[in-house]
Amino acid sequence: MADDYLVRIGKLIRDARQHRGWTQTQLAEALGTSQSAVNRIERGNQNISLEMIARIGEALDSEIVSLGYAGPMHLRVVGRRRLSGAIDVKTSKNACVALLCGTLLNKGRTVLRRVARIEEVFRLLEVLNSIGVRTRWINEGMDLEIVPPAQLDMDAIDAEAARRTRSIIMFLGPLLHRMDTFRLPYAGGCDLGTRTIEPHMIALRRFGLDITATEGLYHAKVEGTTAHDRPIVLTERGDTVTENALLAAARHDGVTVIRNASSNYMVQDLCFFLEALGVQVEGIGTTTLTVHGVPTIDVDVDYCPSEDPVEAMSLLAAAVVTESELTIRRVPIEFMEIELAVLEEMGLDHDRSPEYAADNGRTRLVDLTVRPSKLEAPIDKIHPMPFPGLNIDNVPFFAAIAAVAQGKTLIHDWVYDNRAIYLTDLNRLGGRLQLLDPHRVLVEGPTRWRAAEMMCPPALRPAVVVLLAMMAAEGTSVLRNVYVINRGYEDLAERLNSVGAQIEIFRDI
Repeated sequence: MADDYLVRIGKLIRDARQHRGWTQTQLAEALGTSQSAVNRIERGNQNISLEMIARIGEALDSEIVSLGYAGPMHLRVVGRRRLSGAIDVKTSKNACVALLCGTLLNKGRTVLRRVARIEEVFRLLEVLNSIGVRTRWINEGMDLEIVPPAQLDMDAIDAEAARRTRSIIMFLGPLLHRMDTFRLPYAGGCDLGTRTIEPHMIALRRFGLDITATEGLYHAKVEGTTAHDRPIVLTERGDTVTENALLAAARHDGVTVIRNASSNYMVQDLCFFLEALGVQVEGIGTTTLTVHGVPTIDVDVDYCPSEDPVEAMSLLAAAVVTESELTIRRVPIEFMEIELAVLEEMGLDHDRSPEYAADNGRTRLVDLTVRPSKLEAPIDKIHPMPFPGLNIDNVPFFAAIAAVAQGKTLIHDWVYDNRAIYLTDLNRLGGRLQLLDPHRVLVEGPTRWRAAEMMCPPALRPAVVVLLAMMAAEGTSVLRNVYVINRGYEDLAERLNSVGAQIEIFRDI
């Protein structure tokens, strides 16, 4: 019972610290203690007095102890409200987490601009802080500074935080250059069915990394790099496996050719970042990458990731399902062109501005204005393909869009085992979705949405799709335990409210 109390207090302190935008190190400095002590407090592994709780509350300007327990976050949604005005797309969640892993390659100071303040990022920062990396939010919390230690303390890794993010798998590539042996907790993240890491293992073995898995941990041992006299051919054209291979190749003393590589948006951002670190990467945007590795990287670097095409798709879908006119600014158009081509065939009325450059100087952006449209179901099925095909993470939003279109739409989500199943949660809100098998769902529209109270699906994009349907439904809906949405979106409810939605955040008393 005492241990449970400490864990609950620790979680409250962690949430208050993150809300303030502080790292564990910053809180430790305010309290005159060590980062490791703060880490133990937040994990519930250290006794804590009421006086210390009061000091922490004063430092964070937060009432840590109050009546009741701060449980999960919920959303109360008043539907049938038209959106209007303009909203900016935030920087890419998937690029930000890859870049955070990439900072482990650099001995110098890294500043990442306009980092997404999301739970996935917070979990990675907790892991980085626990192994000795100094991180702090600067420029009024807009940017993130990362300074690594001379030696990482992998024995102190925050296993709980690591297990709550699949991104931890991308530590393997950079860590194999820093130590001969280390352990990592199993990767977590969304519940999307079985997702093997074997493609990562096949690629990283070429860099001498050998891994065995026991008792919830990956035990890694570096036994010497295999000669790269032939290209590394990825057995899966996945984003994270490509990023892991890039991170491993960046400090390999030689030239590495990676074939069947993903050319998706987050991979391109990572390539641009590696170039800022002094690593030459040829073939960016193609499926063959040639990396000229640098054995030692010790530079001060300043980089801004580009905007998130999946968030752009989310906002576009919000406008479509609520029959609104909305301008979505800073849309990375090269990663939305197939989606827009499909929507044009369905009858979407929209305009786009001339193209301009993102802050990374490379990605092409536009401002997109969407208007209420009479949509027809597409003739062909909706299915994802590797870039430049329709993005896998944008597929779920077509379920909500197809639900307001006239006719039947077949959606084939062939990559993930479970995600199509979660889309049938829209039936609770009046949708007519028929699950044909674990990967295919038939959507019939148009839909007369109705309010409901339901639990948030355990997968990020289907969870947002449910939220969008609630925004279109007549009446007041409740979406419970929205942590999974906060993993991938920064202040989504507040930002939707800024353009006319009515979404209230609340917790159980």
